[in-house]
Amino acid sequence: MKEVAIIGGGILGLAIGYELSISHPNFKVTIFEKEDGPGKHQSGNNSGVLHCGLYYQPGSLKAKLAVDGIREMISFCEKNHINHEVCGKIVVASDDREIGLLNNLADRGEKNGLKGMKFLNHDELKQREPNVSAKKALLVPEEGIVDYKQVMDVMANNIINCGGTIYTNNKVLGLTSSNENSIILKSEKNEQAFDLVINCSGLFSDRTYSNLTLKKSPIKIVPFRGEYMHIADEYKHLVNHLIYPVPDPKYPFLGVHFTRMINGGREVGPNAVLALKREGYKNTDFSLTDTFDSLTYKGFLNFFAKNASFAMGEFLSSLSKSAFVAKAKKLIPEVEEYMFVKGGTAGVRAQAISPQGELIMDFNIIKENNQIHVLNAPSPGATASISIAKHIIQNYI
Repeated sequence: MKEVAIIGGGILGLAIGYELSISHPNFKVTIFEKEDGPGKHQSGNNSGVLHCGLYYQPGSLKAKLAVDGIREMISFCEKNHINHEVCGKIVVASDDREIGLLNNLADRGEKNGLKGMKFLNHDELKQREPNVSAKKALLVPEEGIVDYKQVMDVMANNIINCGGTIYTNNKVLGLTSSNENSIILKSEKNEQAFDLVINCSGLFSDRTYSNLTLKKSPIKIVPFRGEYMHIADEYKHLVNHLIYPVPDPKYPFLGVHFTRMINGGREVGPNAVLALKREGYKNTDFSLTDTFDSLTYKGFLNFFAKNASFAMGEFLSSLSKSAFVAKAKKLIPEVEEYMFVKGGTAGVRAQAISPQGELIMDFNIIKENNQIHVLNAPSPGATASISIAKHIIQNYI
């Protein structure tokens, strides 16, 4: 029996544990989660969208695993009776420049293997989303919505039923000893020997890498908070499905969009604001260590120097409700501040940035002896989690 430790009980750590339990019954899975339950951070604080691979560079690992990933995730949801719906989304171009970008997006989607995409004429758009203003709109029918918390619960139960263990409130502190055959992990509650360790610690992936390898991480995580607002129930009719703007190709952030959630609610967001704490879900959350880490990193300083107006615009939308709503009005001009209620969710995105200030878009996985480190698995990491897990098992284990 091979002992495998997975650091991080988010959706990716659970997906790897789930797939390992099924495909390698000779592996015993142990997951270490520092919170009191799985999926308390990126995995449980997203908008619950199933992304199908429209945006990603053709030929990239992200594009391949996103397209495979949504099909794997839908199959998993059907098999396990998890609440989901393939409702489709529209991507909206508001001016001539965005029409060019939208045409490029449609071409990317075709190259990535998406099916059924089409540009909607005026009547088709009005039938689907009567309140949307668009110069051109692309329908992406394979996108959908899901309850990722249900997904994680099913994965966790399967791991336990296969003889695995999920420790909660048990943070991994580091190594006691390590050689090519065995690693002794030290956590808050115990020390234990493992044949293989897999780092899926999300917002802390770079620090976990350094902690376990005693090397400098090749990438740095910079946390960006994305804030959402709820649409009041009496205005929910303004949004039928998923409505997205054409994203700026320079950034991995998809822009403020409208989401119909699996619980029937409607959300608008997110912005993308530097978080002053790696798990800082409110603009008052602050960690001196995390802030110093970001603001002294030359990669972030280079990014800010090149993108100051973007960064300041996003920061303004965090401070000002009217600035936030102005972004939403681009898609649905009818929306007004009074239609939104407080209490929207916020998530923190683990964004890898190179020393040159480039945002690292693709998934990044490194093997060091008997350690596997998932250093970068941003959106669509949740949708693609089962495909990423299978990719890691096939290529690194």
